[in-house]
Amino acid sequence: MAAKKLRRARLSQELCERLSRHQITTCQDFLCLSLLELMKVTGQSYYDVQKLLCKVSRACAPKMQTAYEMKLRKSANPSSAFLSTTLHSLDKVLHGGVPCGSLTEITSPPGCGKTQFCVMVSVLATLPISMGGLDGAVIYIDTESAFSAERLIEIAGNRFPAYFDSDEKLSCMTRSIHLYRELTCGSVLKRIMSLEEEIISKKVKLIIIDSVASVVRKEFDTKLQGNLAERSNFLARGASVLKYLAEEFSIPVILTNQITTSLSNGLAIQADLVSPADDLSLSEGASGSGKRESGCVTAALGNTWSHSVNTRLILQYHDLLTRQLLVAKSPVAPFSAFFYTIEKSGLVLQDGKDQTILTWEGTNPALQTIRVRNTALKDTLLDAALPSTIGETPSNTSNL
Repeated sequence: MAAKKLRRARLSQELCERLSRHQITTCQDFLCLSLLELMKVTGQSYYDVQKLLCKVSRACAPKMQTAYEMKLRKSANPSSAFLSTTLHSLDKVLHGGVPCGSLTEITSPPGCGKTQFCVMVSVLATLPISMGGLDGAVIYIDTESAFSAERLIEIAGNRFPAYFDSDEKLSCMTRSIHLYRELTCGSVLKRIMSLEEEIISKKVKLIIIDSVASVVRKEFDTKLQGNLAERSNFLARGASVLKYLAEEFSIPVILTNQITTSLSNGLAIQADLVSPADDLSLSEGASGSGKRESGCVTAALGNTWSHSVNTRLILQYHDLLTRQLLVAKSPVAPFSAFFYTIEKSGLVLQDGKDQTILTWEGTNPALQTIRVRNTALKDTLLDAALPSTIGETPSNTSNL
């Protein structure tokens, strides 16, 4: 809440402009100054500055509310509580869809559809409330240069052909999605710190960052002393600002994450400090010394980050054609799994396909195992070889 702009603390425009000339733009900037410093920059008396301090403190302090008031507010306007994904089984488990007012993370190996999901929900957020949308704009921060305007239009036209039946409607939808390409941690943090006024002026109803892990892993080599602390500080500051924006404006914030390899031998490498997202050799159990190393693929960025997000969805490979969506962490939903494919219209659930029985592996949400492409390929080849192996067993037994 301290990130709230002073303009929204009901201070006079003249005073806000005067403070802005001294780089004092947020409640935090104002409250960090002493009384003498505030008297100097505002030109006001000791007692007037004390009144200002009380006013700014009340403006940024979290307001108490009862559980009944929270329930009443959501019941009065259910459409403001969730953004429907139009994946009906997933929406049912999540009690309506992607929750507003909190952070939702999408984690997966490369090629499972993180960006496809983000592009799809971008379309959904612009739809009228009567169609399950939020009737607003989208801020899309792209750190991997993966966003495609052509794919956005393709998903919109194929998922809602009756609504997007003209070039004018498609053009209106694309104008509501504001894309920023930020390629460094500093530029990402600067961008999200400046979003408050933009959310108000552009009527933004959804924020997407695709992806957080991309910029963090490029800039912070955690093997170097001090880098891990700097990285943790960046992630904590970013999560804090995004949570404030989500709660203050009651909008969903969607973040994508990458994967890493967690080794059972914790002597040399911590869980989130191993390899780039596309280096899956360790997941096969091979170490540099030629010995077999027990390990598994998990979400990147570590345990602290996993507690910063409120909801975690994992996309993973099931077989060569089908992928699987897991609800790995949610304050309202049980651990759940769904099969899906990626079509012209985006992600499509395979509701008729039997769900495999999955269990939560351990109690730590940061260590939920994720299936990658080579694991799915190995299982497919093993299943294909299994019938012939079973068929040979009787003849081999008779020869003994």
